[in-house]
Amino acid sequence: MSEAQIKHDLGSIARQFQIAGRFLYAAPYGSGHINDTFAAVFEHEGSLVRYILQRINHNVFKNPMALMQNVERVTAHVRSKLHARNADDIDRRTLTLVPDQSGRNWHIDAKGNHWRCYYFIEKAATYDQCENPTQAYQAARAFGEFQNLLADLPAPRLHETIPSFHNTRARFDALRTAIAKDSANRAATVKPEIQFALVQETMVDVLLQEHKAGNLPERVTHNDTKLNNVMLDDETGEGVCVIDLDTVMPGLALYDFGDFCRSACRPTLEDERDLSKVEMRMDMFEALVAGYLKSAGEVLTSREKDFLSFSAPLITFEIGIRFLCDHLEGDRYFKIHRENHNADRARVQFKMVESFLKNTKQMEAVVGRS
Repeated sequence: MSEAQIKHDLGSIARQFQIAGRFLYAAPYGSGHINDTFAAVFEHEGSLVRYILQRINHNVFKNPMALMQNVERVTAHVRSKLHARNADDIDRRTLTLVPDQSGRNWHIDAKGNHWRCYYFIEKAATYDQCENPTQAYQAARAFGEFQNLLADLPAPRLHETIPSFHNTRARFDALRTAIAKDSANRAATVKPEIQFALVQETMVDVLLQEHKAGNLPERVTHNDTKLNNVMLDDETGEGVCVIDLDTVMPGLALYDFGDFCRSACRPTLEDERDLSKVEMRMDMFEALVAGYLKSAGEVLTSREKDFLSFSAPLITFEIGIRFLCDHLEGDRYFKIHRENHNADRARVQFKMVESFLKNTKQMEAVVGRS
């Protein structure tokens, strides 16, 4: 039994939602590190029915109610657009919230924890690592479709659940501060990484300045685009549903595309120590471009398409400086499992940045052909 199961009466919490039948049990589900996620099983009319039960981590998401308002609006809008398109199997193509007994789409327990419940999407699964270009294509197409469906989300603007999440200038300035303070006495051990990061400063303002000049529109973006946030159909392999909507908020479409390139084009784990294995996979990049433009191409501007290739090294660099910053500050944000873990993660990101930059012309040619 997990610590979260011991800490919370999951049966009592599950029964706070409008679920028919008898609660049987709930078990930890998925590989997420932020929220507590469980598959809750009910018996109803002789059949077992599963639901996703989640406790929102209010230490990371300071305003859970604002977050849930975003989720409500986004899922409702996606559903309405799918209905308008006469789409098939709509209940599997968007998350569906289960209201609590008061009719609200979340529940606050006696300890102040915020809980939500989704209908379980059956006959589909998530994967932590891109195994082939087909998976990359399907997931990129699903993320592109997600942006396409939300392109006309009416006002008001969504809440920023984590303000300045992809503000590369702010991330870079935080790294400079961490270097200067050197609070954990580690700067001397990562001199090459610090030097690499400082040399790349010209990169950090490019998209921010393009947006400020009105050349790149603000959109509704997912902000955590990785393979395990798309459910792939068990039989067809199709990307059927985008999940983990906690960071859906205003942003640039390029942030989403670049972040998916960061994870999907990397052939190794994020903390690989043998950097000779770390080179971007062009076949994965080709698949990502094809899938993403297949569904999002009609809503993207020509200027957004111009920066698709650039977004890959930029967002990879951003994540790299976040790892390096956390290493310098004593590993306060990212969980570590060994000494110098965040430094190893930063090195992998920076090696990927080098690889992306080395292959820029070929990547731009791929985008140009798509």
